Amino acid sequence: MQRLLTRAFIGAHLALYRATGGRIGGQLGGMRVLLLTTRGRKSGQPRTAPLVYFEDGERLVVIGSNGGAPGDPLWWRNLQQTPEATVQIGPDTRRVRARIASPDERSRLWPRVKQENPAYAGYERKTSREIPVVLLEPR
Repeated sequence: MQRLLTRAFIGAHLALYRATGGRIGGQLGGMRVLLLTTRGRKSGQPRTAPLVYFEDGERLVVIGSNGGAPGDPLWWRNLQQTPEATVQIGPDTRRVRARIASPDERSRLWPRVKQENPAYAGYERKTSREIPVVLLEPR
């Protein structure tokens, strides 16, 4: 039941975001939201996920927290196979290439991420895996 409700919420979020160019759904709890479209690693079909993001210069930073679950989110698993993706921020769409943050980049970014969104500290305590810090670079 929880999974069904989550899917319904995400579907509604995507529809509203797209229909309004991000005016509705472009922020969640004061955090900015983008739409990340990846290629499904098994299906090859486009898969879109709304994600909170941070800016780091020209790069966008997204976090593979998966709510502190034991496994990585599907969007990150898709990007590991095919790192090229698109993001929509508000009405604008751009192409990006994803990569995991280097250890130095992660050590610089992770404290900022937790400060800007304290939920990530809770997710970090909840899981034994290192939560991926993913950089989306313009291409």
